Amino acid sequence: MAARKGFVSEINVTPFVDVMMVLLIIFMVTAPMMDSGLDVDLPQAKQVDNLPTDSNHLVLTVKDDGTLFLDTYQVQLEELEERLTALVKEKDRALFLQADKSVSYGLVVDVMGRIKAAGIEKLGVVAMPAAETPAPAAAAPAAGKKTRR
Repeated sequence: MAARKGFVSEINVTPFVDVMMVLLIIFMVTAPMMDSGLDVDLPQAKQVDNLPTDSNHLVLTVKDDGTLFLDTYQVQLEELEERLTALVKEKDRALFLQADKSVSYGLVVDVMGRIKAAGIEKLGVVAMPAAETPAPAAAAPAAGKKTRR
């Protein structure tokens, strides 16, 4: 038998498929661990709506130390109005304000005033749903105690 001489015109795709499968598994394992947003201890409210899932909104975060983040980028209080004005001109976007529950009321009001001054009319406030707590039972009189009339 004579050996065939020449080039092999086939591509071995097995290593490529193996690498892609490993990358897919890594992505599937790490995707649920990714946090969206910043870590803030939100106040609780009785009725809370969910944030929309579209990407056409912005989230302004006020952390407990008073630092501001527009989405994930830190912004100074003095330049907040300027940044928001530029973003309003870009698109008609909604802004959601999430503030840590330990942030002073005065700072939250100041930030909200700057948001309104920037021309943003669609403002939402983010909160956690309140935990359902049972109503306290009426206090029964203590046994063994007599009351005077």
